Amino acid sequence: MPDFDPTTLDIARRYKLLIGTIVPRPIALVSTVSTQGRTNLAPFSFFAGVGSNPMTLLFCPATNADGTDKDTLRNAAPTSEGGVGQFVVNVATEHYAAKVAAAAEELPFGESEFDLVGLTPETATKVRPPRVKESPVCFECETVQVIRTNAGAPSSGNIVLGRVVWARVHDDVVDGRLRIAPSQLKAIGRMAGLTYCTTRERFDLPWGRAALEIECPFK
Repeated sequence: MPDFDPTTLDIARRYKLLIGTIVPRPIALVSTVSTQGRTNLAPFSFFAGVGSNPMTLLFCPATNADGTDKDTLRNAAPTSEGGVGQFVVNVATEHYAAKVAAAAEELPFGESEFDLVGLTPETATKVRPPRVKESPVCFECETVQVIRTNAGAPSSGNIVLGRVVWARVHDDVVDGRLRIAPSQLKAIGRMAGLTYCTTRERFDLPWGRAALEIECPFK
């Protein structure tokens, strides 16, 4: 099957193709709070930066199998859509990797994954949802927009755009010029299935055509 129309595949096979080829994926451990004040915590590997002016990022929670919104999406939605309109992205790292995975457990609405996995909620500076104390980098965000790619459909994608209004970075992962030390951050990523990866093995290349003038680091 070298060439094919993805609509000929069932939803599960499309998903497996995506997560098997879009690798490695950084993990956003997203904390939110409901309008009733109940906290929620969940990992998302469909996550990326958008731009730096203003500092903006996105993560992509899918809907449930019945087409309803998951707790994180419900909470992070703008106030005009019934949500709180805020969230925190906590960078996932090696030292609490198992707790990141455990936070994917589907709990009844209103039960907190903070309690389940044993991570510590920390009062945020600018937003209502708490930060994860154990995370070395946290981005407090105001929701700019939610883009629904197929509203109400089972397992459909949703793009949550957030503007970073405050950041907390531990001193031991950054220098005086706000350059992150990857060897200290120890971020983790997702592969397919149950597989995760570290960011320990790295290599440098110059920008642009100069990269063609050096010996390839791989044979």
